[in-house]
Amino acid sequence: MLLRLPGVYPPQADTGLLARALASENLGPASRVLDLCTGTGLLSLQAATMGAGRVTAVDVSRRAVVSTWVNARMRGHSIRVLHGNLTAPVEGELFDLVISNPPYVPSHDDALPNRGPQRAWDAGRNGRALLDRICVETPTVLDTGGVLLITQSSLSGIEQTRSLLEDQGLRIDIASRFEIRFGPVLSSRRTMLEARGLIATGQTTEELVVIRAVK
Repeated sequence: MLLRLPGVYPPQADTGLLARALASENLGPASRVLDLCTGTGLLSLQAATMGAGRVTAVDVSRRAVVSTWVNARMRGHSIRVLHGNLTAPVEGELFDLVISNPPYVPSHDDALPNRGPQRAWDAGRNGRALLDRICVETPTVLDTGGVLLITQSSLSGIEQTRSLLEDQGLRIDIASRFEIRFGPVLSSRRTMLEARGLIATGQTTEELVVIRAVK
């Protein structure tokens, strides 16, 4: 069981998909891992358990930072947990692996919430407020040969993520895919998503993917 303070994103299907992709990576004592949008810290804990020598977790939510810090200490892992906005707290550092399960759900407008549980999923009208930034910022903290693993929904533009990362010189593969039924948030937004042409009329599922990019 993980400590999860109110408002912190609970591990769900997308977390599990990314965790399985992470399990395929080769980590050792020299590995430097960065977990962006860490939430409860589940992926950071997995990286540490896999033997990564240095794990850094970052989240803009102070409650997520506290949750991750406590979860790491309870399991005896030395994980550096930083409060901040994506790569800003680690500017100038380099990592061998960056993992991220960011907010990617299309919302009613482009104003991002700064509190409440919706902060963990709302990502602007096209769902790309965080994805676009990660695609541009992450290559600056990846060492040569480093890997980015990022999960997102088909509703937020898989090809756009691929194109942005390729523009940064990264080599792209789809590590895994998973079809899932809409949860409560997307179900409540079906009419909006249909009106924008993001889903077909009556659609009740989305595809989750993990994109693997190598520098």
